[in-house]
Amino acid sequence: MRAATSWASFAGHRATDVVECVDVERAPERLSEPGPWFVVVDFEAFGRGGRARAWRFARVSDAGPHPGGVASPDAWRGPGSEDWTSTMDRSGYESAVRRVREHVRDGTVYQVNVCRVLGAPLPATDDGGARVEPDAAALAARLAAGNPAPHAGAIHVPAGSGVDPVWVVSASPELYLSLDAGALGSGPIKGTARTADGLTTKDRAENVMITDLVRNDLQRVCAPGTVAVEELLGVEEHPGLVHLVSRVRGALAPDVRRAPDRWGRVLRATFPPGSVSGAPKSSALSIIDRLEPTRRGPYCGAVGWIDGDRAELAVGIRTFWWQDGTLRFGTGAGITWGSDPEAEWRETELKASRLIGLAST
Repeated sequence: MRAATSWASFAGHRATDVVECVDVERAPERLSEPGPWFVVVDFEAFGRGGRARAWRFARVSDAGPHPGGVASPDAWRGPGSEDWTSTMDRSGYESAVRRVREHVRDGTVYQVNVCRVLGAPLPATDDGGARVEPDAAALAARLAAGNPAPHAGAIHVPAGSGVDPVWVVSASPELYLSLDAGALGSGPIKGTARTADGLTTKDRAENVMITDLVRNDLQRVCAPGTVAVEELLGVEEHPGLVHLVSRVRGALAPDVRRAPDRWGRVLRATFPPGSVSGAPKSSALSIIDRLEPTRRGPYCGAVGWIDGDRAELAVGIRTFWWQDGTLRFGTGAGITWGSDPEAEWRETELKASRLIGLAST
């Protein structure tokens, strides 16, 4: 480990030397100021007890070959592979799946994303009296080498930097929101298997369901008649697995685009991402709050970059965060009437196994 300076990297941008942190819920208009702003939004933000924060840095440059910058993957020192524990064991998770199926049978919801959080002790170290946090850049470099992802990013503002600290490293494959030239887009993922042959009818139905939810979310802030599904049920290959991915896009409504608090409006209309909540979203979130024993935090929230009228925010999946001496990682699955509890547990294992292996030593 080495003494860390504040830095962030996402979507081709790398920044160093943090200047300030803003509360996006309280002052969304700040995101209309020149950035870029590097953003982390908890799954529970916007009225459910979580935080939505954005950091601005003094220096911004090209991100280089990967989010870890010049860090070496070999510099990472993580927890042992046997040190990880889960907020829900197999029995507890399968019981939660069965409970969601009861809600579907009763007509409360069509789909709910049920997640568990893995954690392992990883204390800060002492370097000549200085507290040194785990090397986020080294983990980002290791993930970039072993599990490259289209929306990978990382941000580390250590305690003592004078602003709110944060430690997040993400290898997200999923686009939550993009904005460019007034076009607002999203790329929901639903359906995961080891190979394309393993994708099921249940996966396809679930993807269509969530794509429709995302389309409805975007319509809340886009001009009428502009929201369209540009791709449905596309198959994307990622290290060790495949996903079903759809693409939705619309033109941001003129009044929203002109508003100083436009990012507050956009985030409140679309958050949390539909693919990691469920449908209908409000009912799914209520069930999640009752079934999951701990908050998700940055996992299933948003991680990314905003600069005025341009942005790229990833869904915070395949994401590590470090806090209070513990490294955490979330994993989950979408539950429908067609779900088999054992199969859904195995899906959470599949999503976690490669990343947990890379982060362990």
